[in-house]
Amino acid sequence: QVRLVESGGGLVQAEDSLRLTCVASGRRASNYDMAWYRQAPGKEREIVASIRFSFRGDIISYTDSVKGRFTSSRDSAKHTMYLQMSRLKPEGTAIYYCNVVVPDPGRTIYWSQGTQVTVSA
Repeated sequence: QVRLVESGGGLVQAEDSLRLTCVASGRRASNYDMAWYRQAPGKEREIVASIRFSFRGDIISYTDSVKGRFTSSRDSAKHTMYLQMSRLKPEGTAIYYCNVVVPDPGRTIYWSQGTQVTVSA
């Protein structure tokens, strides 16, 4: 069982920055794949960034629309994942979620409660 608690959302203006935090408790989430998703009003949930665990170091990927503006990272000691968002755009308005994929005993995906990010023009 993993519990994810997310924070850091809010109302900002276009071109502002915001940092989301996702704290994991329970199993050692830093050894598993984690990701950030967002869901805008009337749209499907989409992936924003993913962190894949590797013994050689995390492999981080981004969706094209946020490349160069968003940075995802995690601090294993603090069981925390971050999403640093810069140069935010109004189309980035959405509820942002973090998740973790626990592979055993069966593949289980845990989600955070979500946090609202609103970007005004």
